[in-house]
Formats: sequence, structure tokens, C-alpha cells
Amino acid sequence: MNSNRPTYFLILGLILLLFFFLVNISLGSVSISVSEIIHGLFFSDWGRSSYEQIIINYRFPKAIVAIIAGIGLSLSGLQMQTFFRNPLAGPYVLGISSGAGFGVAILILAGSILGYGAGSIHPWTISIAGTLGAGLVLSLVSLVAWRVKDSMTLLIVGIMFGAAVSAVISVLSYFSGAEALKLFTIWSMGSLGSLGWNQVGVLAVTVIIGMLPLLFSIRSFNALLLGESYAKSMGISTVRLRWWMIGSTGLMAGAITAFCGPIAFVGIAVPHLARIVFKTADHRILFPASGILGAMLLLVCDSIGQLPGMAESLPINAVTSLIGAPVVIGLVLRRNFSKEF
Repeated sequence: MNSNRPTYFLILGLILLLFFFLVNISLGSVSISVSEIIHGLFFSDWGRSSYEQIIINYRFPKAIVAIIAGIGLSLSGLQMQTFFRNPLAGPYVLGISSGAGFGVAILILAGSILGYGAGSIHPWTISIAGTLGAGLVLSLVSLVAWRVKDSMTLLIVGIMFGAAVSAVISVLSYFSGAEALKLFTIWSMGSLGSLGWNQVGVLAVTVIIGMLPLLFSIRSFNALLLGESYAKSMGISTVRLRWWMIGSTGLMAGAITAFCGPIAFVGIAVPHLARIVFKTADHRILFPASGILGAMLLLVCDSIGQLPGMAESLPINAVTSLIGAPVVIGLVLRRNFSKEF
């Protein structure tokens, strides 16, 4: 492979990311051309005062959230697939997404059962409830990780945690009122456009902190591709790597789910796309490649979900599922994963 190929592809990816970012913020119920956006950003001349409000207060934060969520979910998925040596592992297999849903369900659905109105719930409250729920499940998984030494057992336990929490959510949904059930259903569909700048800042800081363990574990993940025994022979602590992976994935996927709702398939599909495009298993390349491709994919999905001439847009989870499911099926049918994992 040409040694300069990854560099060229990463540069091209950044250029395409900027292009999709501009296209994304130009779409919506009010069509604003890319040239008008660039002119307004650099010369503070928006033509119409409403354009500045639309771009700065709504579309800009939404596009930035798409980039942050795409990066966080993709890097979480790459870690999970490498650590568990499972091509279909994703950032939510440890029950983190279900945990965030459990926190929001307790707030909305249980509150409805107890007689509290769902209409008075603030978006910040929903985000905090999702964060606490994800943190609760992450703490339980951490306790199991402390007791269990086998990675595959930890994976199975995480899936069981998710199933149990989903069952509790189903019971709460059965007894809750129509208004609360509708609000929870809308949250579970996922949304990138419901966050203000303060929430975007909190989400960005959390994802950045979650990315920090990756900077110290790239060599460990590369060694892990050859098996745990080989990694241990190189002096790599798989136990410490497990804790870093749980903490990193928990912070990134937990925060994204809490603020944006569950977003499917990005964490599963993007790492495989990075391997195909860059033709490498080296995590020094795969980490930045997955982040860029994940951000691009979520921007594209959000752009597809925009309904021209209408204020509404399709739920992001529906769009990513419609695109991601065929991609994953195609990968399963075409690629020999046994050689990679």
C-alpha cells in the first residue's frame, strides 16, 4: 500500500467534511445558499436578519452536534469491535444506551404514572436523567468487569443488562399516559437539533474527555488484534485496557445518547467503512479515519432527513437505521470477518 495513501485520504476526508457541513447548514425549511452563509460568517452581512438567527442559533449547533456524535459513536464502536474481537460489536452493547433510556423513562414515564405532567419537563432535565441512567448501568458493568476476567462474558453480561433495562422501560410504557409516552417515543427516535449552545459545550467536553484514553491505547489496540496472549507478551495490561475502554465508551456513548437519544448503526458500520476505504487495520490510521467518516455520515444522514420546505425533519435514528442496516448486511455478506477478528 502506498505509504502516502492514508494521508491523502484523511485530507480528502476533512475537505469533504467541510463540504457536507456547509451543505447541511444550508438545508431546511428556509433555503439559504452556501455563498450567503460564507458571506454572512466572514463579513457579518446576512442579507436578512432572520438568516443569522437560523444559522447561528439552530443549524450551526445541530451540525456541530452531528459531528461530535458521529466522532464519538464511531470511535466507541471501533474500540468495542477490537477489544471484543467481534465485528458486530457497537457502542451500545454494554447496555449504555438502554441505561440512558432507563433514566429518561424514569423521569418521563414514571413521573406520568405518579401524576406529574410531561409537558413541564425541561430539555436539560432529560439530558441529566439520561446521563444518570447511563452512569448507573456503566457502574454495574464496571462491577462485573472487576469480577469477570473473560471479555466475551463481559459482552454477554452487558447485553443482558440492556435487555433487563429495556424490559423495565416496556413496563413503564405500558402504565404511562399518552402525553408522556409520546414524549419518550420522540426522544427515543433521536434528535440532533434540540440542543442549545450550553448543551453543545457540555457534550463536546464530555466526548473529548472520553477520547483521551484512546491517545494512550493505540499501541495496545494494535497488539490486541494478534490476540490477548500476544498483547500480554508485549507487556500490555489487558485489564487496564478494558477499564479504559469501558470508561471511554461509557462517557462518549452515554453522553451522546443522553443528549441526542439513541442513534443506531453509526458505531457498527463506520469502523468497517474505515477499514475498507483505508485498507488497513492500524489504529493509528483507523481512529482519525473512523472519526472523520462518522462525522461525515451523520451530517449526510441529517441532510437526508431534512424535508424540503417543511419545518419538520425525519428522526435521525430512522435515517441512520435505513442507511446503516443495508451497509452492515452488505459487509456481513461480502467480507470474511474471521480474518480480521
